Amino acid sequence: MANLQVKSMSLPDGPKTPALWQILYWIADPIGSMREYSQRYGDCFSLRIGYNLNPLVMISNPEILQMILTNDESKLFEAPGELNGLLEPLLGKESVLALSGAKHRRMRQLMMPPFHGERMRSYGKTISDITDQVIRELSQQKTFNLRDVMQQISLSVILKAVFGLQEGARYQELGRAITTLLDRLSNPLSVAMLYFPRLQQDLGSWSPWGGFVRQRQVVDDLIYAEINDRRIQGNHDRDDILSLLMSAKDESGEGMSDGELRDELMTLLTAGHETTATAMAWALYWLHHLPEVRQKLLAELTDNAADLEQNLTKLPYLNALCNETLRIYPVGMVTFPRIVKEPMELMGYTIEPNTMLLGCIYAAHHRESVYEDPDTFKPERFLTRQFSPFEYLPFGGGSRRCVGMAFALFEMKVVLSRIMTQLDLALVDDRLLFPVRRGVTASLPPVTMQVIGHHSMKSEMPISVTSG
Repeated sequence: MANLQVKSMSLPDGPKTPALWQILYWIADPIGSMREYSQRYGDCFSLRIGYNLNPLVMISNPEILQMILTNDESKLFEAPGELNGLLEPLLGKESVLALSGAKHRRMRQLMMPPFHGERMRSYGKTISDITDQVIRELSQQKTFNLRDVMQQISLSVILKAVFGLQEGARYQELGRAITTLLDRLSNPLSVAMLYFPRLQQDLGSWSPWGGFVRQRQVVDDLIYAEINDRRIQGNHDRDDILSLLMSAKDESGEGMSDGELRDELMTLLTAGHETTATAMAWALYWLHHLPEVRQKLLAELTDNAADLEQNLTKLPYLNALCNETLRIYPVGMVTFPRIVKEPMELMGYTIEPNTMLLGCIYAAHHRESVYEDPDTFKPERFLTRQFSPFEYLPFGGGSRRCVGMAFALFEMKVVLSRIMTQLDLALVDDRLLFPVRRGVTASLPPVTMQVIGHHSMKSEMPISVTSG
């Protein structure tokens, strides 16, 4: 465990390049920058990529991560939501990601129930039905863009399972509006506007920020209209996540305001749509880039075809495949920021109060002392060893661990099992791929796949299992 004795004031070593260059490098190639700096400086290094280009410290050492993530609401550290101000223009001030202290705990308590236990059963059938519909559409095509199709599935899941919308005008309008809004934040220029608030200038609908603001208003109008309709109609006998959130009460009997509901829905949209689509796309890429991985999964799915719906979340190789997908290129690259509250020593460096600490998830997932041959995709590593939550943390950790973790993993398994048991696919270009930035996450580059044929081992019953 880390020694907390105070020594001379200093920061860990880090790049000597100008702060502006460091943040531009981070925006353009976050995986490349983390890889380079962790190889050069080890598992604790300083960067100037925070607000006002102040220094922050990135950490990938499991012992230090354990100390930080198990004490993130103590006298040693705090995790103030204000540090996620980068996302405030999209998510709002009431997002669970932007709250601190008691407000944050209250919101997590209100949001957790829909994502666990029996609540997942109905979502399983929804995800299964959506995937089967997309499979039928793909059967009529020769080729398709992998990420686009996974986004189509994940967005439909959000609209139906989270918003409770069915096919219709608002379903179509909200789907188009959300896609347009997130696309506006997908390129490096848009990310730069988030990091440099001075660039957030509304110069009209033709300007980058002006276009974003107007598109955000379109989404907001649709969300508030749905919330208002639900207030009028009531949420009796509905089990979509919006209905459950509207019915949830805190310890004092208070529910969520319309503004809170809007911000949490935007958080679920952003955190649950883009990230899950990316993870599913990576998994399908690896399955078809590495034939031996594909064959092992198909064998497991075939062996369990008779009772696939009961065993889906218990299949060892499917679990290992999903874990390895999230390990090698984690969609969320760093943990939620923590702030040091009193002087302390970390790995021989004395860290001053108010210093920002970030867990470097990518570097933690590529430690050779933990993961043998870390740059190779090997699901088997999760069959032979159990990694600690400070060695493997694709959803973050501590009080800020992703609320929708169980839902995301569940969705991945349902979608992958449905596609792999029904379609025979192939990569049009089988080259080795590396992540690119998409918004605030690491994503899969464009990948074209083709439909070769169909499998006959399709499960006749829709997937409707619990998250396990």
